Amino acid sequence: MTRILIQNGRLMDPSQHLDRTTSLLVENGRIAAYDAAPDGVDRVIDATGKIVAPGLIDLSAQLREPGREEDETIQTGTAAAVAGGFTSIVCLPNTDPPIDSQASVEFVRQKAARAANCHVLVAGCVSKDRAGKELAEIGSLVEAGAVALTDAPRPIQNSELLRRALEYCLMFDKPILSHPEDWELSHDGIMHEGKISMVLALAGLPTEAEDVMASRDLRLAEATGGRLHLLNVSSAGSIDSIRRGKSRGIPITAGIAPLNAVLTDECLRSFDANFKLNPPLRSQEHVDACIAGLADGTIDVISSGHTPRATEKKMLELDRAPFGMVSLETTLGLVVVKLIEPGHLDWMTALAKMTINPARVLGIDKGTLRIGADADIVIIDPHASWTVDPAKFRSKSTNTPLAGWTLRGRVVQTLVSGQCKL
Repeated sequence: MTRILIQNGRLMDPSQHLDRTTSLLVENGRIAAYDAAPDGVDRVIDATGKIVAPGLIDLSAQLREPGREEDETIQTGTAAAVAGGFTSIVCLPNTDPPIDSQASVEFVRQKAARAANCHVLVAGCVSKDRAGKELAEIGSLVEAGAVALTDAPRPIQNSELLRRALEYCLMFDKPILSHPEDWELSHDGIMHEGKISMVLALAGLPTEAEDVMASRDLRLAEATGGRLHLLNVSSAGSIDSIRRGKSRGIPITAGIAPLNAVLTDECLRSFDANFKLNPPLRSQEHVDACIAGLADGTIDVISSGHTPRATEKKMLELDRAPFGMVSLETTLGLVVVKLIEPGHLDWMTALAKMTINPARVLGIDKGTLRIGADADIVIIDPHASWTVDPAKFRSKSTNTPLAGWTLRGRVVQTLVSGQCKL
């Protein structure tokens, strides 16, 4: 195995509260030493002026294979991940067929191993066929390697099903990743319900659809003691519920896609389907609540919300186009420009929400640069500016509202198990 020395970088590891300039030795795929000399190494990487951090971990990537390869494949999705600094990503089970059997878990893991880009952690379905009626064979899914259970991006409408899933998953110490949305309230919605949706005469996605389900999920987590993570919250009401739930000691964590803390529903005035997201871009008061939730720790995790969709699908009329945007390659830059540089978060806090916090949600030994840990590392130039050009994405899809934006925080190298991927 190649011995790699990363010299002169600013090591930032939230798991150890480590922030200092030093060298880092990688040996046999693991972190071997700090302050090491360059003697006998195979490669030296000069990280002067750059941040050396644990590889980023994403909890909500859609890889779309099998069944939706026109949007993304495991090969292209994982290539996009390493370009964005992610060394581990959770693959959501909204494939065709869904990931609700041992065979489907093993298929994704084998394809990911063949792609040899980043670690792909598989989330199995809570319900059979993601239909929300009958529990999937959770024990078999865990045995096959599933790290979490979810029906996302579909919500778990059936409260009894979720209660039983939370109880059952306690046996395996696995979390439920829940997308909080009440379909009865959000049915046929296109954008955030408010003044803009009324002016544009577009069906709304009310905040109550998220608030009601977030409150229900919190109560069931409290009743069962099950591990629950709310994916990509966006409303002031749900964030307030999470804050109050945490104060009561409920075992819950929450995540957000950064664009929900950046843009508002005003963007939909353009009728550009690339701004059609779920959860939707909301009004300024909800954006402010998202920022406050990130700053005070109510929101534990920043996830990409990577939702690739083929170009021809996003070219449909706004009411027919699917939700989503590609984001693995732009998440870090967006966090730097819109959350770190304005002072909402510092680098250490932002990195914690993208490394050790998601690792703790999953209960995996990742997101750290401690001696002996897997050498999953990202090297970031925090001052390098770059322009978002969808034509240069490694993802198979190009559906992003950020085309032409100038971002900062360029990933210059990603190491996965000690192997350089860029």
